[in-house]
Amino acid sequence: MARVSRRGLIGGGVAAAGVAGAYTAGRVTSPRAAAASSTPVPTYPFHGTRQAGIVTPAQDRLHFVALDLTTDDRDEVVDLLKRWTGAAARMTQGGYAGPVGAVEGPANRPPDDTGEAIGLPASRLTLTFGFGPGLFRDEHGKDRFGLADRRPAALEPLPTFSADVLEDRRTGGDLCIQACADDPQVAVHAIRNLVRMGFGVTTVRWSQLGFERTSTTSTSQDTPRNLFGFKDGTANVKAEEGAALDEHVWVDGGDDPAAAWLAGGSYLVSRRINMTIEVWDRQSLEAQERFVGRTKDSGAPLSGGEELTEPDFEMAGSDGPIIPVDAHVRVVHPERFGGARMLRRGYNFVDGTNDLGGLDAGLFFIAYVRDPRTHFIPQQRAMSANDALREYLRFTGQGIFAVPAGVAEGEYVGQALFA
Repeated sequence: MARVSRRGLIGGGVAAAGVAGAYTAGRVTSPRAAAASSTPVPTYPFHGTRQAGIVTPAQDRLHFVALDLTTDDRDEVVDLLKRWTGAAARMTQGGYAGPVGAVEGPANRPPDDTGEAIGLPASRLTLTFGFGPGLFRDEHGKDRFGLADRRPAALEPLPTFSADVLEDRRTGGDLCIQACADDPQVAVHAIRNLVRMGFGVTTVRWSQLGFERTSTTSTSQDTPRNLFGFKDGTANVKAEEGAALDEHVWVDGGDDPAAAWLAGGSYLVSRRINMTIEVWDRQSLEAQERFVGRTKDSGAPLSGGEELTEPDFEMAGSDGPIIPVDAHVRVVHPERFGGARMLRRGYNFVDGTNDLGGLDAGLFFIAYVRDPRTHFIPQQRAMSANDALREYLRFTGQGIFAVPAGVAEGEYVGQALFA
C-alpha cells in the first residue's frame, strides 16, 4: 500500500475516512493531495550505502542533538535503534514518525507523532546517526553493552584546546542525531519525535539549532557566509570529489581491525564556536581581511585571483607577507597538515543574548573526517595557538561520534556494530 506525505492528511478526507485500521500498516495516497502540487517535493532516501546528511547538498536548517544512555540493557539499545530506523525512513519521505500518525490513532492514547509537521512537506530532511565514546565505555570505564573491544581507536573524547571554555552541558554524548532540512519545523519535529521515542533509554545531553549553512558540500552550491560576513568553507571537500572523499572522509575497512564495522562510515566532530561579534564589528575592513587572509567581498585570497584561487603564501608586500603569518587561511591550510582535508557541514546560530547583553551567536562547526587524529586535532591545535581569529572566538562545546555506513532495507542503524 502506498504511503502519503503529511501534507495530504488533514481535512475532510481523513475526518470522514473511517479507516483507522489501514493507517496502522501504512497510509493511503490521497489523489487530492497528489494533485495539489504539480512540482514534486524533493526527498532523500534514508536507506543507502552511506548515511544521508554527509555528502548530501547541505540544507538550510539544522537541529542537532547529543544524548546519553540511561540503560545498561543492550537489547533496549538495539530496540531503540530499530525504532529510530523505522521512524527516520518514514519522516525523511514526508511521513509521520510512527506507523499510525498524529491524528489516526485511538483518541484515548497519546499519538505516535507530535503533529507539528502536519501539512509540511519533507523539505529534503536527512537524519544522520552517530555513536560517541560512552557507548563503548562509560565515564567510569564500564563496558555496559559488551562493545568495548569494538571501539575504534580514534574514537576518544576530544582534548581541551587552548582558549577553550567548554561547558559540560554542551559537550560529549553517547549518541547523536543530526537533522538537516530546508524547513526548521521539519528538522525540529524529527528530533523531537526521535527523542520522545528514546524516553526511558536515553536523555538529552545537549542540542543545537542552526540556520544558513556555513559550508558548501556540492559544486552545485554557492559558498555561504558566516556571521563575520566572510565566505566560509571555500576549500571544503565536495560530494563530486570521489577520490578525495575516499582519502579524507570515508573510513576504510583496513584502518582499524577492531572497528571493521565502521567501514564506509566516517567520524563526526562538532565544535560550538561563539563569536565575539560586538568586538569584531569594531575592527576595520582591512584588519578583518588580514585576520582571515581573504577579501570580504569575493572571498579571493589576499594574494589575488578569485575565490577558488590557491593562496600564494610566498607573495610579499611592503611590510611582510601579503597573507599574514597568523591569517586563518594560512594557519589551517591543508598543505601544513600533509594535505589532510575535511568535509565541513556547519551552521550559524543565534541563541539569544548572553549575560553581558551581547549576542550568544556564532558557528556550530561540524566536520566529517576519516580520522580525527590526523584530519582535525592537529588543525585545531594550530588554530588555537596561532590563528589571528582566536581573539574573537570562544569554544564552548564539542563532541566526537563514529558515524556508521548507510542502512540497507531490512537493517537498522548500527547493526554491524551490534551483530
